[in-house]
Amino acid sequence: MTDHDSIPEIALAWAQAGARAALATVVQTWGSAPRQPGAQLAIHEDGTMMGSVSGGCVEGAVVLEAIEALADGRPRVLTYGVADDTAFEVGLACGGTIRIMVEPIGPDAPALHPGMLADLVAARAARRPMALLTDLDTFDRQLVGPDAPGLAARFRADQSGPDAAGQMVTLHNPPLRLVIVGAVHIAQALVPMARLAGYDPVVVDPRDAFASDARFPGVTLARDWPDEALAAIGLDGRTAVVTLTHDSKLDDPAIIAALRSDVFYLGCLGSSRTHAKRVDRLRAAGLGDADLARIHAPVGLNIGARSPSEIAVAVMAQITLALRGAT
Repeated sequence: MTDHDSIPEIALAWAQAGARAALATVVQTWGSAPRQPGAQLAIHEDGTMMGSVSGGCVEGAVVLEAIEALADGRPRVLTYGVADDTAFEVGLACGGTIRIMVEPIGPDAPALHPGMLADLVAARAARRPMALLTDLDTFDRQLVGPDAPGLAARFRADQSGPDAAGQMVTLHNPPLRLVIVGAVHIAQALVPMARLAGYDPVVVDPRDAFASDARFPGVTLARDWPDEALAAIGLDGRTAVVTLTHDSKLDDPAIIAALRSDVFYLGCLGSSRTHAKRVDRLRAAGLGDADLARIHAPVGLNIGARSPSEIAVAVMAQITLALRGAT
């Protein structure tokens, strides 16, 4: 998880170290907006900030409001209009309006209690989906999971924002993960692209010559047999899996493990002829039509990709399509 994605953890660490800290959260936007509802900014009492709520348009003003909130202990909801010229300076075509909730962290209501923030951080560390519901008038709060009434669709769509009851729904879904089976050239190009797109990549390959630190510096490598590695990683609905080895002894166990899980995407390298043979093997292993229909093969959008880097672009585009449901 990058610093940009670890805003609750950073704010909690500051508070636990004895500093006064606040969290700013995007509630709603209109017009051009580089950050969506749920985006957060952590503010230290000395003015240090981590994260972003507008890409640079209003951060300075939010920090000043946060310092005031730390002084009086009261949360507030702020509304800013961003002029076209200011928006252009930070890379937007036009301006808009943004609402931001600023919450000091402290033991006394209506501040955000550090114990509740610690519970949220613990859920994030355990990859448990969680939503923080905050009444925008009273600042009463509760932590709930995806089984809470009316929230299942929000969790699937990653859609933070205000609800009809006047509560801010701040979703904390587990970080996206990309499990790449096969430490091949395409994987070397795919890992940095996945990171840029916000995924935690893991490369699985039991062949030491392929899965080496020299070939994948700083990358999490799993050198167990793919089905064992995927079981240890733990596949869920926030995980995509791509198989790249061209070796059925390695790819097939990973494919079967992925199809028996809730992964939102499974893509497999190989030609249409290779995939037809793969389908025959998977049918023999007991998988049905509904399972096999989940496989994206040949992997990646058909953009005429040839080089490993171009194939990686096609793969990330297809994963994004599967995640966001665009048409």
